[in-house]
Amino acid sequence: MPAPNVIVILADDLGYSDLGSFGGEIDTPNLDRLARSGVRMTSFYVTPRCSPSRAALLTGRHPHSVGIGVLTRDNRPGGYRGSLDQSVPTLAQRLKDQGYRTALVGKWHLSSDTTTPNDTWPTRRGFDEFYGILPGCSSYYQPPLMSGESRVPEAHADPDYYITDDLSEHARDFVARASAGDPPFFLYLAYTAPHWPLHAREPDIAKYRERYRAGWDTLRAERFRRQADLGVAGVAELPPRDEAVPPWADVDDHAWQVERMATYAAQVEVMDRGIGQVLDQLERSGTRENTIVMFLSDNGGCAEDLPHGPGQPLFGEEICPRHTRLGEPVEVGNTPRIMPGPEQSYLSYGRGWANLSNTPFRLYKRWVHEGGVASPFIVSWPSALPADRVERRPGHLVDLTSTIVQAAYGHADTAGHSLLPVWRGDDLPTADEPRTLCWEHIGNAAVRRGRWKLVREWGGPWELYDIEADRGESEDLAPREPSLVAELAAVWAQWAKDNAVIPWSDVLADLRRRGRPETEALR
Repeated sequence: MPAPNVIVILADDLGYSDLGSFGGEIDTPNLDRLARSGVRMTSFYVTPRCSPSRAALLTGRHPHSVGIGVLTRDNRPGGYRGSLDQSVPTLAQRLKDQGYRTALVGKWHLSSDTTTPNDTWPTRRGFDEFYGILPGCSSYYQPPLMSGESRVPEAHADPDYYITDDLSEHARDFVARASAGDPPFFLYLAYTAPHWPLHAREPDIAKYRERYRAGWDTLRAERFRRQADLGVAGVAELPPRDEAVPPWADVDDHAWQVERMATYAAQVEVMDRGIGQVLDQLERSGTRENTIVMFLSDNGGCAEDLPHGPGQPLFGEEICPRHTRLGEPVEVGNTPRIMPGPEQSYLSYGRGWANLSNTPFRLYKRWVHEGGVASPFIVSWPSALPADRVERRPGHLVDLTSTIVQAAYGHADTAGHSLLPVWRGDDLPTADEPRTLCWEHIGNAAVRRGRWKLVREWGGPWELYDIEADRGESEDLAPREPSLVAELAAVWAQWAKDNAVIPWSDVLADLRRRGRPETEALR
């Protein structure tokens, strides 16, 4: 069999249950058909933040060890470099060395310098083509678009411009061009959707208003029932609502809350529509059977709150323009007087809706509890993998490079862990020790070994969960199992040492010594 084409589609801040095939009420027919043609993993893990997940995805290494411990701020000498280590080859470089044609369409977010072309930019890390943005997010109506290493002049002059559509069209066109040639191709399609700001067109928002008037309590229960029917719930009973989220009946400004989630849902549906264009192009080109298509999110749903303020220097002009294309001021903040959707607004959907997105898991992006690190994962390769299968064994982002390399080269990559046997449903030899997975982000830490997960928030005690019986992390067993807590904590500490994790207290202390605010460590 010839080497397969590879398409990796990465959503940004999508919750575990937002897709129809994972229980959600958002219309995602194209991703649902992808799921029917392939394998869904219910225990696929990512990191809890944008840049670290991208670093792990593209290198097969834990992100701290390749310079991305938080995001892309260069916080040396006491922190991380904020750019992907140039001595470690990316997946694109490895595939290009095997004759693949490579393209990145979408978000990069792995360079500390996004203003001056340098050796950390995607075109110098193995991608023949790059069309998208370098920073972590942007306005959907006037993003800082790049083609190669040049800004795209007047890219969004069209009054109907919307970045998700633009990225989908470029991805579809690359598939058409690459399918017409001889070499196999690798497309990394990294959407900015549905990361804040809440930007969507009115017709796409309108269809969801009635749907979300039911509120997050009713919808969360409905999602869980569908997850149970689909076999993707992961828990026997729905855990209680996040205690920091009020009951829907007690919420003020229902109309504004509905508008927030309706806009978020519209962002997801528009992304799904674009993915449909790419899948349709594969069919037209006759390359679908031997193309591996993967879909995942970079972290769990995002509960971040955006503070209110005028045209905001908070994020920088590239991320949050001060004015619309028509010169109106852009208003930032989660306040009911700012309605989501149009270009002059800039807000997020908040903790209540993020709790819905992550059904049935606990916490969110930035945390290493399940809500921060569990991602919906779909893989389809019609010529080699079964269809409409649910896989419950765990996998991790660091596995994908080895898996893709094995599929492309025809032999295993000894440096990593291939998921191909898991996707096929093979019975694997029983290991003496169950697989161990570890995480760290801004001091939050976790280790999972077999059924046990040890996890803590920065500054708090270790918590212990039987993740097979209680993946919702509802019953802390640490007080009953002190020896197991100590054993797993030692495993985590050794992993942290092996992977160049800088103690979070040291990162903060270094900033204080230099007279810098501790908040810089979070960016």
